Amino acid sequence: MLDDAALLEQCEVVFGRASGPGGQHRNKVETAVTITHTPSGISAGASERRQQNQNRAEALRRLRLKLAMKIQANVSRDRYQPSALWESRRQGKQMSVAHGHRDYPALLAEAMNVVIARNFDVAGAAGQLGVSMSQLAKLIRHEKHAFAIVNKGRTERGLPALK
Repeated sequence: MLDDAALLEQCEVVFGRASGPGGQHRNKVETAVTITHTPSGISAGASERRQQNQNRAEALRRLRLKLAMKIQANVSRDRYQPSALWESRRQGKQMSVAHGHRDYPALLAEAMNVVIARNFDVAGAAGQLGVSMSQLAKLIRHEKHAFAIVNKGRTERGLPALK
C-alpha cells in the first residue's frame, strides 16, 4: 500500500533498450524498464511502450501485483479488520475495482493475506472482509497467478477449486 515514491526507494530501477516493433525511437532509446524490489528480489519489467515513463508505470504496477501474490503479511485468522482502503472501495457486499485500477494490487494483497490466513477458506475470508464469496473470488480471478495460488492451496487441503 506504499505510494510509488516510497516503494521505489526500496527498489533498483534499470533502463535499457527494447527490441521488436516500434521503430527507430524504441530501438535507439532506453525505454525498457526493469524494477527490482531489493528486500525480496522480486522484479518486473515493461518494454511495450515507446515512452520510458509509461513503461516505468507499467513495470511498477506489475511489481505491485507480484508482491501482492508472493509476500504475505501476518494477519489474524479470526480478528482481522479490513483496511481503510478496502472499506473505501467496498459497497455493501460488493467490491468493484478493475484489474487495471491503481488500487487493485493493494486490494489483491489484502485479499490474499486473509485467504491464506484462513487456510484458503474463501467463504470465511469473504465474511471477514465484508464481501460476498463471489465478489472475493472475482477479485482474485482477475489475476490468473493469484487465482492459481488460491486453487492450488484449496486442492492441497481437499477443498474444491474455485471456478
